Amino acid sequence: MGHGGNVIAELEADHREVEEMFARLRAMTGRGQELRDLVDQVTIELVRHSVAEEQYLYPAVREHVPGGDALADKEIGDHARVEEILKKLERMDTADTQMSPMLRELMDEVTSHVQDEENNLFPRLAQACTPEQLDDLGDKIRRAKSMAPTRPHPAAPSSPGASKLLAPGAGLVDRARDFVTGRGRS
Repeated sequence: MGHGGNVIAELEADHREVEEMFARLRAMTGRGQELRDLVDQVTIELVRHSVAEEQYLYPAVREHVPGGDALADKEIGDHARVEEILKKLERMDTADTQMSPMLRELMDEVTSHVQDEENNLFPRLAQACTPEQLDDLGDKIRRAKSMAPTRPHPAAPSSPGASKLLAPGAGLVDRARDFVTGRGRS
């Protein structure tokens, strides 16, 4: 989280981090606390990333990219599906027989979303925006991730205005809960 660079470099670095975590999940043979810790880490990164994209990336896509409304709506729909899966995983015991299929579903959804962004959305955004606009968006994304929630909140509004207003408070509560429970420290 917080890699530096323009918005595309920042988000692509996030994508590579999540892909690394997915590789660790695929290679993991055990269950228990080690699996819970890794699922929590994946959840934290995906939630922060999604909130930041919804606050700044998708509004920029709507504003600058021809056909941007449809692109942004599709990506927000992807996020909603991922957040529902994350919420189920958060409640699930690692010994549950549905854990592995649910993790596969998560990885498939996120991988498809990443490919779509990197092959379709990012090139169109790069063409539509100046380097200065892309740098400014990168700064905004980094700030948003630092204050974003760390737990899925599927019922939370996904509109940029509501998210900018509510996410810092939810993020503060989530980080306090994480501190008390030790979640995300591994």
